[in-house]
Order: sequence, then C-alpha cells, then structure tokens
Amino acid sequence: MGTDMAAPGQPGCTSYDAIVIGAGIQGSFAAYHLAQRRRDTLLLEQFFLPHSRGSSHGQSRITRSAYPEEHYAHMMPHSFRLWQQLEDEAGILLYSLGPDAVLDAVTLAQRFPGLRPCPGEVALWDSSGGVLLADRALRAVQDAFRRRGGTVRDGEKVLRIDPGAVITVTTAAGLYRAPRLIIAAGAWTNAVVAPLGLRLPLQPLRIDVCYWREKEPGSGGAVTPCFMAMGLPYAPHGIYGLPALEYPGLVKVCYHHGSPTDPEERDRTPPGSPHPHIALLSNFISSYLPGLEPQPAVLESCLYTNTPDGDFILDQHPKYSNIIIGAGFSGHGFKLAPVVGQLLCQLSLGEEPSHCMAPFAISRFPGVLRAAL
Repeated sequence: MGTDMAAPGQPGCTSYDAIVIGAGIQGSFAAYHLAQRRRDTLLLEQFFLPHSRGSSHGQSRITRSAYPEEHYAHMMPHSFRLWQQLEDEAGILLYSLGPDAVLDAVTLAQRFPGLRPCPGEVALWDSSGGVLLADRALRAVQDAFRRRGGTVRDGEKVLRIDPGAVITVTTAAGLYRAPRLIIAAGAWTNAVVAPLGLRLPLQPLRIDVCYWREKEPGSGGAVTPCFMAMGLPYAPHGIYGLPALEYPGLVKVCYHHGSPTDPEERDRTPPGSPHPHIALLSNFISSYLPGLEPQPAVLESCLYTNTPDGDFILDQHPKYSNIIIGAGFSGHGFKLAPVVGQLLCQLSLGEEPSHCMAPFAISRFPGVLRAAL
C-alpha cells in the first residue's frame, strides 16, 4: 500500500501513516498493532526474512508470570491475553503452559526425575510458565500484519533518517515517508539512532545457545520442565532450560548472559576462550541434570541487547517526539512482545499507554543526547 509522492524525474518516495524499523518480534508486534488501528504501515527489515542474525529466531522461548519486578508482573496477564488473541486469529498453537506450587527438593525430583536439586533447595512452579513457539509466533504476527494491509520490505538496510513533521527514511532500495517512526532495531539500535544525536547505553551480547543430549536415548532425561535456576554462586546471572523441541532428545540449557560483541561480527570466533560459559553450564548439568551428557551436542548463537538495569527502553526520542524507540530487551522481552508492541504503537499515536512507562524512560540514563552526526 502507501502513496507514491515522487515528482517526475525524482527517485520514488512512498508515503505511509507509520514506519517501523526492525522486523523482530517487538517491531513486528508494533506494526501489527498499528495495522489493527487502520494505519497504513511499513515494516522494514535489513535482512531477508526469515533470518537468524538477531534475537527473535529459534523455535522456543520461556514464558512465565513470575517476575521479581512489579511492572513486568503487571504486564504479563495483558501479554497472555494478546498472545491468545493472536493464536485465535492465526488458528495455530503458539504456546503451551504447564499448575502454582512451591516444591521442595524431594517432591521436585519425584515429579521430574531428570532434575536432581540439592537438599534444602525449593522451586516455585508457575502454572502460567511454559514454552512460546518463537519462530511460529514471529511468522504468525507478520502474517497477521500483512492480512491487515501492512507492507513488509526485507533486505533493506536503513541508510538515513531525516526527522521532521514528516520523517524520511532512506534505505538501500528506496525512500519512505511517514509522520511517525518506531525504531525496534535490536542490537543495531545505536547504529540507527546515532545520526539522530542519541547514544543509548545498550550492550549487545553474544549468547551461547546450548543443547545437551540424553546419556541414554529415551531415558526421559529430555523430559524436563522449563526452568530458571537462580542464586547459584558460580552463575550469578542465572541458568535456564527448556524441554527438547528444536532437536529430538536434546534439552536446551543456557546461561542468561554472554560476551560483549559487535552484532555485525556475532559469528566470528572471538580470541581467547570462544565459549567462556560452557564449563559453567557443564558443571550445572553434572549436578542438576545428570541424565544429560555434560558437553553440548549443538552450539548456536543468539544476541541479547542489554541495558545497565535490565529494563526495556520504550520512549520517545528526547528531541523528536514522533520517533519512538523500543530497545534493550535484555534477554527477557520475547514473552512481553505483544504488550510492548501495543505500548510502542500507543506512544507513536499519542495515546495514553496501557501501563506505567516510568521504568522504561530514556531519561533514567543521563547524557544520552548528543549532537547529530
């Protein structure tokens, strides 16, 4: 859709009601919510879809209601409702959930024989916890966006953004204009916003995504719940795991942290120890999941984009109020993407946000506004 505003002899420039940069799960949901509100929306992606270069690929993510931060705990019921709406619209299963209870070590081991907790340890069983089928969910929201008239253009890297009452976005393939812009570019966010005079405290991290094989095929070692192990002295950022989905018989167990990286060079082998957290995970596997081999069978990569406090950035550009930024999802944003997309949409339309936005303000970080390049 869109309206061609080119004058004769000039490069084509198509106009929209809104442009979203970044077709990961956050940007895709923002575009979907704009299209729901009948805004003619363009969703731009620098890589050809589908791709595994960012933070939204893979088959599985953990979802849960249990959060130590009150603002996320309040957002999760809303997010579940929006996931259900998308699932109903798409007509396919997008997530599966497990019942709430506190389980001591003995009860936990009886219920899940593959887990061997230490005496005295307890687990909170979150009945809303489970698995989001990530690849399927991303395709579903993008398909729903297209059905509502939205336009997706992939393989178009943004080269320039000219702010104003009407914003012009120049890509490798064209020029686009809109009165509102949402930037949800993941690990590439600072590269996109730096020419707009903004430097956000975002740290891209390369995450080792590890899959561990059963010692005895069919022994049940791969039948584990989603879990998050917190408070381990050798793993201060926590360890999480999901049952076998991507690869039959291989359980996904990862450290919730990684190594600083340039997103353009994520897959280049770094000097020194290329996978510094494998030994940490092997120690955990040997202690808590003894039915699994203590060395990973498959090793893949993903990107986190972390803020210093682990909270998202969902806010207007400090100088250009019609440019909205969603960034810094810090490895826990996928489950909240439906409500994050709605909040970004509401900010771009000048609507009252559905949730308190104070935890996500850019102003909590001093010195981010600089002279435009």
